[in-house]
Amino acid sequence: MKVCVGLSGGVDSSVAALLLKRAGHDVFALFMQNWHDTAGTLHGDCEWEEDRFVAEMVARKIGIPFYFVDLSGEYRKRVVDYMFDEYSKGRTPNPDVLCNREIKFDAFMKCAFDLGADFVATGHYCRKDEIPGPDGKPVYRIFAGADPNKDQSYFLCQLDQEQLSHALFPIGDITKPEVRRIAAEADLPSADKKDSQGICFVGKVDLPVFLQQKLAPKEGDVVEVYDAYFDADQHYAFLKNTLQSLEKDGLTAHVSMVTTYISETKSLKVNDPAHDKAFSGDPLCEGGCSSDGIFDREKIASLSDDDLQRLSEPVRYDITFETETYRSGKKHIKKTRYKDNPYGKIIGKHDGAQFYTIGQRKGLNIGGHHDSLFVIATDIPANTIYVGEGHTHKGLSRSCLRIAPEDIHWIREDIPMKAGEIRRFRVRIRYRQPLQDATLVMRRNGLFILFDEPQRGITPGQFAVWYDHDEMIGSGVI
Repeated sequence: MKVCVGLSGGVDSSVAALLLKRAGHDVFALFMQNWHDTAGTLHGDCEWEEDRFVAEMVARKIGIPFYFVDLSGEYRKRVVDYMFDEYSKGRTPNPDVLCNREIKFDAFMKCAFDLGADFVATGHYCRKDEIPGPDGKPVYRIFAGADPNKDQSYFLCQLDQEQLSHALFPIGDITKPEVRRIAAEADLPSADKKDSQGICFVGKVDLPVFLQQKLAPKEGDVVEVYDAYFDADQHYAFLKNTLQSLEKDGLTAHVSMVTTYISETKSLKVNDPAHDKAFSGDPLCEGGCSSDGIFDREKIASLSDDDLQRLSEPVRYDITFETETYRSGKKHIKKTRYKDNPYGKIIGKHDGAQFYTIGQRKGLNIGGHHDSLFVIATDIPANTIYVGEGHTHKGLSRSCLRIAPEDIHWIREDIPMKAGEIRRFRVRIRYRQPLQDATLVMRRNGLFILFDEPQRGITPGQFAVWYDHDEMIGSGVI
């Protein structure tokens, strides 16, 4: 079996190549260059040159042929241009997911085939197997990596059966410390190399500076939204009333409108076994969820398509500010100021709403608050950013999201959901987020994901990925 290893110069792909070579396969390395421009990169130099140098030394050490391919044109067209376009619309794409779907397991894979490869191997921390399908043909399955701290299955959520049929993940069954140990014992040049960070093949960037290559900065208002806005907003009242109406009868714990976790590793709940179980799941429950959930399936099924659509929509902020004139100082100079508004306040300026994403905390540079400020919404046409104070701000949490029919992707093409079907899965909306219990509802107008617990910073353009226990079943663009 001839295997092409996508050798990046990092320790993970290096060990993947080593293990395949030791297993007796006919292995060769292929290094791809995907980026030339250093605009916006924090290091300001061409990191790929160092990566290529290390990759060549690794290939020489292992004793495998080394090849180079420049895919920067494809990468710009199929990943970076898409990224610019999404940010211009106020959405937040995940370039790493796109890179795997469009480059590593498409353009790169075709280059590997041209060089005679039967399979392409990468250093991803995930696992793959195959089972017979209903028609007798193999069905390829992809699972979370054995190392829970390094599971990278999320980044492969858009791969299809054809791509998976030619993919290998040699280190998916081992942990990162073990990978480091193997590399050190083999004296690989990449053994102590730090893991790459930032945008796939671009590196760590100052995102606003990077985006300004195509998106022009434009000053706009930062508006803080107060709790009073939600008390008066009809859509927020609909969300709350609808969620409460879906509760199972006789529950002692009622539906919450605000998330209990503040980051991927921290929670507002302290020493709460129920919360810990929700994060770890229960192997006896459907989809590996921690319980059957707080919502009644029959009540969910009774919702109309339009009701589910409304339930998945975020609160929109429509706060107008009136001005008034006043006299200031000893000379009574006439000045203008905004009148007090019970729903919000203009608290600062920004350089372009397209440079910010929901849930973002850094980069606002606005003081005078006890707790951190978070972006809760952006209005691209009006060039306005809306923010809220604290992790428990009502605008930071949502319980339901929708994936449009054309954006639903089933890795397991043999078991897709049909219109009207309801299933329980575990879902994540960001890499490294602990899997969250959720009910998935398929309707003619899309797939709706109703979480047991409100989610922090649901962001349009990102990928929601659903798992049955530790098997990745499908994904879609929020």
